[in-house]
Amino acid sequence: MARLTWIAAAALAVSTGAQAQTLRDFCPDRPGLGTPPCTMDPGHVAVEIGLADWTLERSAGQRTDTLALGETLVRVGLTDNLEAQLGWTAYGHVRDRGPAGRSSDSGVGDVTVALRRNLANPDGSGFSVALMPYATLPTGNQVLGAGDWSAGLLVPVSYDLPHGLQLGFTGQVEAAADEDRHGRHLAYGGIAGLSADLSKTVSATAELSAIRDDDPSGHSTELLAGLSAGWMAKDDLQLDVGANIGLNEAAPDVQVYAGVSKRF
Repeated sequence: MARLTWIAAAALAVSTGAQAQTLRDFCPDRPGLGTPPCTMDPGHVAVEIGLADWTLERSAGQRTDTLALGETLVRVGLTDNLEAQLGWTAYGHVRDRGPAGRSSDSGVGDVTVALRRNLANPDGSGFSVALMPYATLPTGNQVLGAGDWSAGLLVPVSYDLPHGLQLGFTGQVEAAADEDRHGRHLAYGGIAGLSADLSKTVSATAELSAIRDDDPSGHSTELLAGLSAGWMAKDDLQLDVGANIGLNEAAPDVQVYAGVSKRF
């Protein structure tokens, strides 16, 4: 009898330990314009990489093509509802063509650091909301860098609907770097989206973004529409593609991208 008691106790301990190691469903930041409110499990890391990102801007006979490679985000779970983030773009190439001729340049991007504190449902289920302060450090060059530091706050919110649908909204306010690369100004806006589970492993998201930028050189409001999809190849691995279309003159004409996210 004593032996059976010890066996039962050992089995319970093993079961409890296994349950303690159960992870939440992987919830990458990629793809899309918005930001999810979910956070990483404590002690776990996600690496999310933009394999390729191409943006086209055209105005007054001028064409600008920007190619970014290795846009990397590292997310580290600190507690059950808090994570730290570090972002950086490894390489960017810009090519300008217009009446004055052609030019091109390449370089690296700025570094962004952030904390995400979830306030309700850190797995992103049901109603979930988070606060995410961030700062960008001017480590990049003229090609991808802003030239000065900036800081802001994101407030991502999501709400589950029936039939595998989810509403999302990301509010943003930022002290953004000026276009002349000296000083800061107010920028603010929001991104609204609707996500749908197309299957157990594939999801798609449609989004609209409106960002107001009060740069001293000229105020503008950028309007974008986006469509993206993610395929969860494994529990800890997602592949994604997406495209954004500018809806007014202040926005880029088109952007297409692809990436991968892996949890460790």
